[in-house]
Amino acid sequence: MTRPVIVWLRRDLRLADQPAFAAAVQAGPVISVFVLDDETPKHRRMGGASRWWLHHSLASLAADLEKFGSKLILRRGVAPDVIAELARETGASAVHCLRHYEPWWRNAEKALKAALPDDCTLERHDGNYLMPPGSVTTGSGQPYKIYTPFWRALAQHMPPAKPLPAPERLDAPDAWPHSDPLSDWALLPTKPDWATGFGEEWTPGEAGAAVRLEAFDRCARLYEEQRNLPSVEGTSRLSPHLHFGEISPATVWHATMDAGGSVETFLKELVWRDYAQNVIAQFPDYGKANAREGFDAFPWRDPSDPEVARDLAAWQQGRTGYPLVDAGMRQLWATGWMHNRVRMVAASFLIKHLLIDWRVGETWFWDTLVDADYGSNATNWQWTSGTGVDSNMFVRIMAPLTQSDKFDAAGYIRHWVPELAGLSDTAIHDPEAAGKYVKGYPKKVIGHKEARERALAAHAKTKA
Repeated sequence: MTRPVIVWLRRDLRLADQPAFAAAVQAGPVISVFVLDDETPKHRRMGGASRWWLHHSLASLAADLEKFGSKLILRRGVAPDVIAELARETGASAVHCLRHYEPWWRNAEKALKAALPDDCTLERHDGNYLMPPGSVTTGSGQPYKIYTPFWRALAQHMPPAKPLPAPERLDAPDAWPHSDPLSDWALLPTKPDWATGFGEEWTPGEAGAAVRLEAFDRCARLYEEQRNLPSVEGTSRLSPHLHFGEISPATVWHATMDAGGSVETFLKELVWRDYAQNVIAQFPDYGKANAREGFDAFPWRDPSDPEVARDLAAWQQGRTGYPLVDAGMRQLWATGWMHNRVRMVAASFLIKHLLIDWRVGETWFWDTLVDADYGSNATNWQWTSGTGVDSNMFVRIMAPLTQSDKFDAAGYIRHWVPELAGLSDTAIHDPEAAGKYVKGYPKKVIGHKEARERALAAHAKTKA
């Protein structure tokens, strides 16, 4: 029999437009494996919301593979060691995978190449992004640091190649290696089960991604007009499916590119995802280190101080007294997701109203977002805080009360902050200013003017 080949899966949990699968099926019997790596030093362990999604995505992929008479092998441990041992155990001739650009995965790919038996090769493919990070460069051959020129340069290469179809067959090996039961990984929360609302909101897996894309395709032409309106929800909600690789960005591009209207704004958001990977490829520590060193001396308030800890808890729980911020944080906790416009408002509030380090917020989002992506999460937080290589100026302080009214968030607030549901469209954005003190709803943790002055004074103390 032909020696089997391994497909090493990470954030690429699909069969269609999956170059590792496309190459593997031509080489021999396929053994698909996912390794849960919580052990490798410096490996960033998935947050709770992502683990919920991962459980259901793996179950969906396993069911899809079973339709081919194939299986999904689950192992846990140090990923390079586990894959290398599996290659020896099965006599595999090659390991196929998609390249990943998080620093821990780049290290793992390098370690795996060294650990594989001499007669087993590591075959890496591109396919998680529109173009491989680092491949779009300036005239001098340097990678871009600023988004706008990056977009213009990448757009010259679009559309991407047409998506590959799913394999027509997956040959099985002579014998299947041992697999952990998915339930043994305890990825789902239990005591308590804080994810009860996730299942009502999401259908993880390749089929769920296809349904979400089809639904969005019908309104993609109105993206610019609707994406900033939390009460309308004009965004695609494809981000967790893209993050876990249940659908490729090329598939999304080709499905939406001819929608007309303002669809280009949406396509730019797809490119932002590529841009974020381009950034972490240049700056692997972007999730924990200021890109602008002047901010290293910024006088952030210390969360170990009881007063600051109370402010942080109010933000996390959606009890700041700012209805739009609170609605977003409650949506995040209930569904593992937050509307894009509201994410910016909530992040800005933590950084500039509460003067709490952006890394505290990045860590919270990492644990609570189902689409928690290292590149996108870090890039978005550093953009908001003014610390990034391409970022908003710190002194531009977003006004959450104005944002709420400007983007007609009344319906959104009523849904997620039901104690305010009885207020008028005018009063609901700022109950205090309207003289409406609703029982059970907190007063503002800090006034907007006071917060703005404090933030500007703190910034003036730095050389940023």
